[in-house]
Amino acid sequence: MNKILKTVILLIFTHGAFAQKLAEPTVSLPTFKKDTVSITAFGAISGGRHLNTESINQAIDQTHKKGGGVVLIPAGVWLSGPIILKSNINLHLAANALLQFTKDFSQYSLVQTSWEGIPQMRNQSPIWALNQQNIAITGKGVIDGNGDAWRMVKKAKMTETQWKKLISSGGVLNEKGDIWYPSQSSLKGASYKDPGLVEKGKNAQFYEEIKDYLRPNMILLEKCERILLEGVTFQNSAAWNIHPLMSADLTIRNINVRNPWYSQNGDGLDIESCKNVLVEQSTFDVGDDAICIKSGRNEAGRERGMPTENLWVRNCTVYHAHGGFVVGSEMSGGAKNLYVDNCTFIGTDIGLRFKTTRGRGGVVENVYINNIFMKDIPGEAILFDMYYEAKDPIVLSGEHREPPKVEFLPVTEATPQFKDFYINNVVCDGAAKALFIRGLPEMHIKNIQLTRLDMVAKEGIDIQEASNISLRDVKLQVEDASKQIAYILNSNDIKLHQLEVKNANIFHLQGERTSTVDVQGLMGAQPVIKADFGANKNVININ
Repeated sequence: MNKILKTVILLIFTHGAFAQKLAEPTVSLPTFKKDTVSITAFGAISGGRHLNTESINQAIDQTHKKGGGVVLIPAGVWLSGPIILKSNINLHLAANALLQFTKDFSQYSLVQTSWEGIPQMRNQSPIWALNQQNIAITGKGVIDGNGDAWRMVKKAKMTETQWKKLISSGGVLNEKGDIWYPSQSSLKGASYKDPGLVEKGKNAQFYEEIKDYLRPNMILLEKCERILLEGVTFQNSAAWNIHPLMSADLTIRNINVRNPWYSQNGDGLDIESCKNVLVEQSTFDVGDDAICIKSGRNEAGRERGMPTENLWVRNCTVYHAHGGFVVGSEMSGGAKNLYVDNCTFIGTDIGLRFKTTRGRGGVVENVYINNIFMKDIPGEAILFDMYYEAKDPIVLSGEHREPPKVEFLPVTEATPQFKDFYINNVVCDGAAKALFIRGLPEMHIKNIQLTRLDMVAKEGIDIQEASNISLRDVKLQVEDASKQIAYILNSNDIKLHQLEVKNANIFHLQGERTSTVDVQGLMGAQPVIKADFGANKNVININ
């Protein structure tokens, strides 16, 4: 980022006028000819029983060859196999149009693409565009991926009645009897580690035998430019719902993204290695992360070297999801210049979620977040975690998790970094924990500035392996009076200024590397300092 622009933003942020003075996004919109053709002109038949794949693709092909325009899906129920979107096409769904993709897996070819940031074989996405420009999906209709036909389901995520009904529908169970798979092919795929990974020793027969396991992302827009998604409801995807990949100038507005809360990998919007992106006035209610920023996984992501950058998210609402606004965990190409403003998270597992792990590499930096409103968050309101595991953020019934083993490792290109985050004006009415920051011993999370927080949570502030963390003008009500205001482990340069606390009074320090903890303007608590496991009480200064 330009150093002058960064300085201006920081000054504006510090003085509390961030939302009003942040520059508007600079994202190019597509434009289209007004020529409109209905898919019925190419023989499409409504009713949900006739397969319209050929008719829809012919409508797109013919319109594309004539210089583009609008391909109309009228009111009705339209069954289809995979659709290939082409340059200068606006695929427009009229009100009361339902485009539903078939659950006949034979209609989906196996193709090489990217899944979770690495080269993989997958079933072809129901809507796919590659190397196209000036494309859109607009209207007031619904696109349904028929994802229930593809997805495995965990027993712990369903009621007993739902589980019995699912089993009676067919499919197979794993050996433990706690995960349902739609077919033997799907179950077989689950027995391999990274079964879709493109590597030596796997031939076409191998992938065909586990084809049902290789679930497609519903919308895949790969290496495209000038994209518009507007007005449509996108729901029930087999894996991720909307996946822009290595694309530029993407505008997403007024869309509704839905997946069942139990849907495995049921992300809403995964923006991977994209540049110049605006997401606004949209609603998410999904089974995994809602709005997620990615840039490739591990060595493959670092080799690609394409960060997600210049992104604006504003005026969005998230209901159920694993995270409201998320970065990671596949962020190996980095992410920078991210701006999030005026968003609401209601019942979301974690509100602001930044996750990575050793092996990823990549740098996430220059993140500006303002005006976030949350209610009934089962996990952390704000979370930074460099020990991410591919598990649900909320522990499932009967599940036991051990804390990660803490050890110093050498810093390499595979060591991830989180730094330079500026978060202002966050209100949270109910969370398990207000703030959780957990870095690595060899690579602290650095320079996180949080101002104007108003938080009600069962637990307070938890900072581990971090440096230069500043909290200013914070109201914290800890619902569990036995919990501490702040737990600080092997961290340094921690500033807690203008801190108003209710129902807690303990500052708990651990680790011999904890130093320089400055608490000023503490209100509502008579502080008690607890120090152990090598920590010294003298490193904390309370005024």
